Amino acid sequence: MPDDVPTREWVVLSHRLPREPSGPRTTLWRRLRRLGVAALGDGVVALPADPRTREEFEWLAADVVAGGGRAGVWVARAVTADHERTLLAEMGAAREAEYAELAAAARAALTWAGGRDERVRELRRLRRELRAVTRRDFTAPPGRDAAERALADLAETLADEAAAPAGGATAPAGGAP
Repeated sequence: MPDDVPTREWVVLSHRLPREPSGPRTTLWRRLRRLGVAALGDGVVALPADPRTREEFEWLAADVVAGGGRAGVWVARAVTADHERTLLAEMGAAREAEYAELAAAARAALTWAGGRDERVRELRRLRRELRAVTRRDFTAPPGRDAAERALADLAETLADEAAAPAGGATAPAGGAP
């Protein structure tokens, strides 16, 4: 397929909610952020089309209407491949930043002076966040591998600490006590 032809369909949500009450607007904004949408304009967002994103937008549109607003869900293609690449690059940059934050948090947890239990809780939190970011990742930027590696390093360190004898002593080389 030529480079100048868009290759994917997008599901588009257009929405408009009344300013008051502000609760539905805030809820919508949070849900859109969790999905990792690309903003096309004021009140118009898009995601690569698949059954999950289409269903999510249909639910959001229903919630907007229930909140006294107007909403529509559309399936579209970019007119140019350039525009599509720009949207994907914006989405990828946003995910890249999230992955970098996760990797930094995992590396920081390696050096925490706090107890092991606190670091185990942090690892669980970071794993949940990694799953959430991965669900909204449509571009798989390089930072994803770095974040996964940093979490794996933290998990390995915690496993090594759990296997170490009490008191921090380590067995001499060769395995003899």
